[in-house]
Amino acid sequence: LHECVFSDKYQKDYGVTNLDISKRLLDYGLHPPTMSFPLIVHGALMIEPTETESRRDLDLFIEAMKAIAREAKENPELLRTAPHITYVRRLDEVQAARNPVLRWEK
Repeated sequence: LHECVFSDKYQKDYGVTNLDISKRLLDYGLHPPTMSFPLIVHGALMIEPTETESRRDLDLFIEAMKAIAREAKENPELLRTAPHITYVRRLDEVQAARNPVLRWEK
């Protein structure tokens, strides 16, 4: 298998970004893809299935992406506030990058 790069170009019309799509994939039980790479594709999502991925797993991913595309049109707020079923909700990634906590404290 090889990688595949998606763009958030069409979802941008609904105010949905590649970050929103990645976070929504978590609600489908899927690991979020590499984001914003390669740099030549704006809003890139790079999918890199390994040789051990089954056809069934690839089909589940495709169906999730189709559902997310529909959700972007019909209910973009659902994507902008994702993930919804994870223990920890959307983190403030800018704050985490600027003020990293590099050790665990009780």
